[in-house]
Amino acid sequence: MVKLAVDLMGSDNGPEAIAAGIKEFLKKHSDVEIYACGSEEALSLLKDEKHIHSFVTSQVVPMESGAMQAMRMKDSSMMKVFNLFAEENVQAGVSAGSTGGFLSLATLKLKLIPGVERAALTSPFPTLNGSPLVVLDIGASNENNPQQLYQFAKMGRIYSQTVFNVKEPNTYLLSNGVEEGKGSPVGKEAYKLLKEHNFPGFKGNIEAREALKGDADVLVSEGYPGNIFLKSSEGVAKMMSALIKKAFHKNIFTMIGYLFSAGGFKDMKKSMDYKSYGGAILLGVNGVVVKAHGNSDAYSFSCALEVAYKMTSHDIVNKIKEGFQNEL
Repeated sequence: MVKLAVDLMGSDNGPEAIAAGIKEFLKKHSDVEIYACGSEEALSLLKDEKHIHSFVTSQVVPMESGAMQAMRMKDSSMMKVFNLFAEENVQAGVSAGSTGGFLSLATLKLKLIPGVERAALTSPFPTLNGSPLVVLDIGASNENNPQQLYQFAKMGRIYSQTVFNVKEPNTYLLSNGVEEGKGSPVGKEAYKLLKEHNFPGFKGNIEAREALKGDADVLVSEGYPGNIFLKSSEGVAKMMSALIKKAFHKNIFTMIGYLFSAGGFKDMKKSMDYKSYGGAILLGVNGVVVKAHGNSDAYSFSCALEVAYKMTSHDIVNKIKEGFQNEL
């Protein structure tokens, strides 16, 4: 059985959306045990479900929480999630609560994989040719050094090979130009490291406007610009959806036109819907850690659970451990 620990508290839409997502997920998976953490009221939403283990907690980590506050809240639902890795041997933890608190607890409680300097938050992005683009780091850190970017490339390559079966991933650095001399000071030094070490599949720099065309399999960035890339992409997807809807509601003729093209636009909307990707995975710690969107509804949280299930099934943690053995 796959054991997943879930934080029911702290999301924008409350435990009702999280519980509904769990129920939806369990309809598809009979080989999963859910270790649910939260208030008695929140846990009551799952009382009729099978494969649920309930753990009552009294505290909720605030959305704006940092590492110290999250660590001090010993009886929080989020803290219990990470305690269950040792207490019940769960394989993955999922939360839609505070990003800062969740990522800090993941690093402090689970510890970094030997050889890894800094964990990286990553997520697959849709591309024009349909192949997923692995982007990291998308916000686990605000500042990184060149060695950390080199390691992000390594983890991204392992992720792409293991999860998406890309034999030889093409890896790029996010930059403001494709030339070798472009990029931030850290990016320039990371470029030198990747080039000097003949990093497999390293193709150089790529601009944000070209990143989603499908040529890249792994996109490496410092956490700050990576997070901007993430939020900008989500914002553009929302804007495109709104503009298309507005255009087809212009008059009776555009409405009729929509009837003939509805199927194609539904496919486009589905491929651009960030909720279907569930959330972001923290790579580099000793456990599968999935941060769901703070505004997750039942559908997007069930997708986050799917990500945790998939990462566990692919044994991604041990794959990264094997890949970093020569870093020691």
